[in-house]
Amino acid sequence: MTLNTTLVWFRRDVRAFDHAALHHALLSSRTVYCAFIFDDDILAPLPRRDRRVEFIHASVAELDAELRQLGGHLIVRRGSALQTIAGLACELGADAVFANEDYEPRAIARDAGVAAALARDGRQFRSFKDQLIFEKNEVLTLAGQPFSVFTPYKNAWLKRMAAEPQSLAPWPIEPHAARLAPAPAGHALPSLADIGFEPANLRALGITPGMAGGAALLEDFIGRIADYSDTRNYPAVKGPSYLSMHLRFGTVSIRHLVRTVNQLVAAGAGGAGAPVWLSELIWREFYAMILFQHPRVVTQAFKPAFDAIEWEAGRGAEEAFAAWCEGRTGYPLVDAAMVQLNQTGYQHNRLRMVTASFLVKDLGIDWRWGERYFALLLNDYDLASNNGGWQWAASTGCDAQPWFRIFNPITQSEKFDPQGRFIRRYLPQLAGMNDKEIHAPWLAAQRPAGYPAPIVDHAEARARTLARFAVVKQEPKAVEPGTGAPGLD
Repeated sequence: MTLNTTLVWFRRDVRAFDHAALHHALLSSRTVYCAFIFDDDILAPLPRRDRRVEFIHASVAELDAELRQLGGHLIVRRGSALQTIAGLACELGADAVFANEDYEPRAIARDAGVAAALARDGRQFRSFKDQLIFEKNEVLTLAGQPFSVFTPYKNAWLKRMAAEPQSLAPWPIEPHAARLAPAPAGHALPSLADIGFEPANLRALGITPGMAGGAALLEDFIGRIADYSDTRNYPAVKGPSYLSMHLRFGTVSIRHLVRTVNQLVAAGAGGAGAPVWLSELIWREFYAMILFQHPRVVTQAFKPAFDAIEWEAGRGAEEAFAAWCEGRTGYPLVDAAMVQLNQTGYQHNRLRMVTASFLVKDLGIDWRWGERYFALLLNDYDLASNNGGWQWAASTGCDAQPWFRIFNPITQSEKFDPQGRFIRRYLPQLAGMNDKEIHAPWLAAQRPAGYPAPIVDHAEARARTLARFAVVKQEPKAVEPGTGAPGLD
């Protein structure tokens, strides 16, 4: 024990178990305070009703209750994280601030600023790996370079996990909880209104925040995981884990998830689905590594040659983009998917690929437009995964689908929503169409009222896309067998 007082700063790790920074603080300090800051730099641009803020606020309240049961409490404030954390550390007389690593460029810059401010006061800033199994430079090629193709990265990741089983070990909290600072008299958390927000529609959507919500989803998914490799592709079927929002905000532990998958596989209970879901968790780490190693991908194509592509612009592009955003393209699967996103903040992963491909390769619109729209609405928005997914669909990213591979929105609809169940759920104006006609209503003998004609002809758009991408001087490559498509839901 080397420190008298430590402040643990919770960020995207809102849980009171298997928490690296909290564990290390408890082991190295006599007294440990815990804090969460609603950061103005993040909150300021958001609408007053934001599902993510409501989710975080409820999760923070649950975290405070859990810490109280352990003998501690959670300090919650709103302000600039840089100024608030440094000021709180001073107020508490903390020798150090402990936090878990964040790998986004703005977060790295923020943490550097916090560390500098603390250092000026003679305080330490320490960060720990928590949201990933392997981070930064931990999985490299034999030449010591970052991977840019997923399959060899995955193989190296799995090899390292097998060689280092301790990488999945939990960071226990309860045995050391006696060092948590107790709550002062009258301690209370700010309400959602106190931080300037209003309730959204989480309850109506059946989303349970916090550790309890994450645990319930995992328990439910374990009973379905064996079929995940098949059911995950059908948006009308309960196939996904629906854990992506909990992974984003750290109300579940990535180590616990991977241990659970491994145990199922070892027991022969994971079927074909468990290894596929583990691959999706590894895709998440792959994209986090790419963002850390190549922060330029936030604004640029991973493959620089693709920045030479000339995207559609002007009023026509803006009108087409608005139609895409609002679910008015005339292609039912695309429109239903966008309505799902707008109404719920969630979009099925297969449909994220379909809608992204349509925007980029049918409408010829810059992938960054779509990426920003998803960032605004997705409950599970994560910069690395969102950017990686969009660049994959746009063929501009690492290990992306080849640029000449263009999803046909009709055949995607016929294959993955064959009875039109998903389409009918979100486009009730098409409910009366039969299972064949619903995928291309403009070909029906009687076109449905209140539904637009296609804003683009797919065959013509495909030809324009092939011409647009011809500026990229490279040989097309095929997708590796078994690689699959990225995206965790």
